[in-house]
Amino acid sequence: MTKPTCRWGFLSTAAISRKNWKSIALSGNGTLSAVASRSVAKAQAFIDECGRETPIHPVPVALGGYEELLQREDVDAVYIALPTTLRKEWVIRAAESKKHVLCEKPVASTAADAAEMIAACKANGVQFIDGVMFNHSARLTALRKELDHANGIGPVRRIDSHFSFYGGNEFERDNIRVQSQLEPHGCLGDLGWYTLRFTLWVMKYRMPTSVVAHSHRTLQGAKSEAPVPGEFSGTLFFEGDVSANFFCSFLVENQQQATISGQHGYLTLNDFVLPFYDAEVAFGKHENVLEIHNCTWNMRRQASRIAVKEYASGEANSQEVNMIRAMNDIVLSDELNDHWPEIALKTQRLLDACRESANRDGVRIKLLPA
Repeated sequence: MTKPTCRWGFLSTAAISRKNWKSIALSGNGTLSAVASRSVAKAQAFIDECGRETPIHPVPVALGGYEELLQREDVDAVYIALPTTLRKEWVIRAAESKKHVLCEKPVASTAADAAEMIAACKANGVQFIDGVMFNHSARLTALRKELDHANGIGPVRRIDSHFSFYGGNEFERDNIRVQSQLEPHGCLGDLGWYTLRFTLWVMKYRMPTSVVAHSHRTLQGAKSEAPVPGEFSGTLFFEGDVSANFFCSFLVENQQQATISGQHGYLTLNDFVLPFYDAEVAFGKHENVLEIHNCTWNMRRQASRIAVKEYASGEANSQEVNMIRAMNDIVLSDELNDHWPEIALKTQRLLDACRESANRDGVRIKLLPA
């Protein structure tokens, strides 16, 4: 018998799509049927470049339009890496075409848009997942054991997270992430989404009661209609006197550090978003190797001295592959998982509250229960 396979289509040839090309190739239960861009030539160039490094057979078809991809019968799920302001339209159109959706982050311009997108997926019986790879890493499983252990760090009191990279002059002038009409949330959407999600994960997705946030510097690309956050920070306040700080920036060299502080100790991660080589499960140690090249994107993992034995090494178990495999399993089982859209919407609500606070000069914004 032929092994069940989830058949993927890509809407967009954004650079981050390359890691999901490789993830599909390594997943064992997925394949890529088609890639759509604004032109056939651009889609074909993407296929050729990725295929030289990581072949997929049969070779995906290049398409010059997104709607054409949604009408294909050999596509079960779509990966949408279009700019944030375009995601609502194409997520809803994908859902109406009965395609499961893996959506890049931030998933939408507003929480209201995100709720509408998620509702469309639910109404059409398809899965919605946002593209937060570390949610699918073996490290979070190991971290949770440490956090919940009777002899662990004790009750969590404080969470600190930092995700940044230095874009440089060309980035500040031309990159899509400083164009307000495409990426209105700037560094908060691109980097802050991960810091907010990590905090929510530590808190078992319990929402804070209030937030205070500040935009320290804005950036405005050459073709941007308005400035966007270029450097941003915030504090989240939870019931039980737990607080969390986060910082994200396009103006500070690459850092992706997180600390979880408890009454009896603390845990540190030097690479909580994109694990450095041989460090996916490791925490409490520092390894500073980061490679992003075509489809590669640091997709290796090795068990550490802190990890338990069941986490074997190898790229096929990287968090990116696990994310694709999780979606494949949902599609092939035809059993939707409400957890993924719920946490995406919570993250978007939190992002919106942070933007509101910053826009009002750091006023504390209270969050109502969902």
